[in-house]
Amino acid sequence: MAIYLFAIIFFWTPPHFWALSILMKDEYAKVGVPMLPVVRGEQETRKQILLYTILLYAVTQLPFCAGTLGTTYLVLSLGLGFAFIAGAVLLYRRKDRQTALKLYLFSLLYLALLFGAMVLDAQL
Repeated sequence: MAIYLFAIIFFWTPPHFWALSILMKDEYAKVGVPMLPVVRGEQETRKQILLYTILLYAVTQLPFCAGTLGTTYLVLSLGLGFAFIAGAVLLYRRKDRQTALKLYLFSLLYLALLFGAMVLDAQL
């Protein structure tokens, strides 16, 4: 289970921080921090957010596929994953800061709820 938790955090981190980096792009550029939207542009960042979110979705299904977690986790992780992917698709299509902020904030909630789903499934 520890490997699954590591993988989830590992693949959650890029879309989470890249959404924030879209919001902070000008500040990063000013001080010379080479974040993705500074060095590759916002459109590439949006594309990478979507790709990593899809990859994250697949990784979050591994605990169920391996038999470590059950149906409660599966159902909740599917719903959360589809919501995260939908937000990433929306960010890919829309070029506004508000959508980036919403995805960033949702990613925080997503991780907390996903881990809550693990705890709930383990308790049932």
